[in-house]
Amino acid sequence: LTLHHPLRPVQLGERRWQVDGTPTDCVMLACEALLDVRPDFVISGINHGPNMGEDVLYSGTVAAAMEGLALGIPSIAVSFAGSILRADALLDTQVELLRSLLNTLMSLPAFPRDTLLNVNLPGVVADQVKGYRLTRLGRRVFSDSITRMKDPWGRDILWIGGGSVEWSGPDDSDFRAVHDGYVSVTPLHLDLTHRAALDAATDWWPAP
Repeated sequence: LTLHHPLRPVQLGERRWQVDGTPTDCVMLACEALLDVRPDFVISGINHGPNMGEDVLYSGTVAAAMEGLALGIPSIAVSFAGSILRADALLDTQVELLRSLLNTLMSLPAFPRDTLLNVNLPGVVADQVKGYRLTRLGRRVFSDSITRMKDPWGRDILWIGGGSVEWSGPDDSDFRAVHDGYVSVTPLHLDLTHRAALDAATDWWPAP
């Protein structure tokens, strides 16, 4: 959330606004200030790039859906998990596929309580998508992800990105579904409490 300077919403058309803030700012302003009534759903995205595994802890797209959830609104985050360079061309073929999925999710008899749905689309044309899988978050490890270089004035700069990525996780992980050509749908909630660690506290917690 942007807390230390004001935000400037600009109306671009009927029910269309642009906000000079973060994705989370956009959801808060829309729901709390710009709309006459609260929306039935918050749909965030489409992000050009995957939001799987630990990505969800850094993602503005997922954070916007989390803000919707925090406001009590069922929320869906959507990301394209293929090559960013081909994203627009491949997404053009997936419009109807995504429309069908969103219609299904927004028509559920009971949208999961206190939960957002994190959707990742595979990087293939629509007729190569094999279907949909309910998934859990995988695990991602970056290697050599920070590059040290010089700016034009010879000052040191550090660039985050690049390097290699290794994924791990069980067969029902989000990255495995996307790798195999499926749309991944992962239920997420805001409570990050590690309940097993709490239950096993006698093994590790030295009570003061």
